[in-house]
Amino acid sequence: MTNGNSNYNKVWIGLGIGAAVGLAAGLRWHRNGDRWYAAKRITRRVADRTSDLAETGNKIFDHVRVIYNESRKLADDAADLWSQGRKLAGA
Repeated sequence: MTNGNSNYNKVWIGLGIGAAVGLAAGLRWHRNGDRWYAAKRITRRVADRTSDLAETGNKIFDHVRVIYNESRKLADDAADLWSQGRKLAGA
């Protein structure tokens, strides 16, 4: 009958380990807070800074526009120089 007792002991050990893991996970979850609460908190922070984000986005867009315009002018100048060079070379 010791074999039957051994199986019961294994079951109790397994239940104890499972309970310990469950308690540890529960305490960890409680300490870190609810994930939905964290997501809600991040959403509020972003919403509070929407004007800052919009202003920064406009600044970035303005810089990109200036870079695009300058590169377009540079490409036009290069095309003009190329055509002048071809005329001078007699091509």
